[in-house]
Amino acid sequence: NNIILEFKDVAFKWQSGLELKNINLKVKKGDFILIIGHSGSGKSTLMRLAVRLAEPSDGIIYYNGISITEMKPETLRRKVTLIQQMPVLTSGSVRDNLLFPYSFEINKNNTIPSDTEIHENLKKIGLEVTPESEALSLSVGQKQRLCILRALLLKPAVILMDEPTSALDMANRLLVEKISEEANKNGTTILMVCHSDYKPSIPYRKITVKNGFVTEEKI
Repeated sequence: NNIILEFKDVAFKWQSGLELKNINLKVKKGDFILIIGHSGSGKSTLMRLAVRLAEPSDGIIYYNGISITEMKPETLRRKVTLIQQMPVLTSGSVRDNLLFPYSFEINKNNTIPSDTEIHENLKKIGLEVTPESEALSLSVGQKQRLCILRALLLKPAVILMDEPTSALDMANRLLVEKISEEANKNGTTILMVCHSDYKPSIPYRKITVKNGFVTEEKI
């Protein structure tokens, strides 16, 4: 079975009265999925539901055939990682931020990247900073790439990206898109909320969230 993430008859209601209804979506291992739709249509909520930052009012979400309610949230988020629209970093160095997840029990068996690896990876994603650089002094584009790198180093099975390029200029946007496509080529399943003009250079699926429903476009 190569279905890694599945939404089955999922519904969600906001206090505002808007809702997602009858969401049925099967994500295969290795998929690269673009999620588009108007602001407020529920794209981010879809992401939040997948990592249990929101709970459906109906239906079930499965990860590898297991209902995500049967998984500890930290186990789920270790396998399905959400990168939020605005990068979340703490004060301290670039190194501190990249190594922060390794302080959690769930990652204790993961090999901590060496400074050489950190250097190489920073270079790979076009970040001309050192591990000692102060993380909070970076530009928004640099912070966003640092958050993506932090997720990639942990090698989750699925990365959910909520409009990762919305606050970026064209050059940074292209870089983030390239990094995402590379990660997908290396086997990471990616779901990305984005604007409709992005056309990946790799095979992809395109999903629209509109009027509470999810539809897949033929591309």
